Amino acid sequence: MIKKITIDGMSCEHCVNHVTEALKELNGVVKVEVSLASNNAIIETSQDVKDGDIKSSIDEAGYEVTGIDVL
Repeated sequence: MIKKITIDGMSCEHCVNHVTEALKELNGVVKVEVSLASNNAIIETSQDVKDGDIKSSIDEAGYEVTGIDVL
C-alpha cells in the first residue's frame, strides 16, 4: 500500500530527516520519501499501517499531519 501524508511544520533538511526517521520506525513501512518542497511524505508499506499510528509518529517528531491519502 502507498500513502501520501501532507505535513505542516517542516522548514529544512533536518526536518525532512527527522520525519523520515520517525516514519521508518513504524512497523510495516518499507520505503519513505519526504519532500520539503511539497510538504509531504510518500510511504510504501508491506502491511496495513493505521493512519492514527502515522499521525502519532509525526506528531511526536514535532510536526503536524494535515492529510493522509491512499495512492
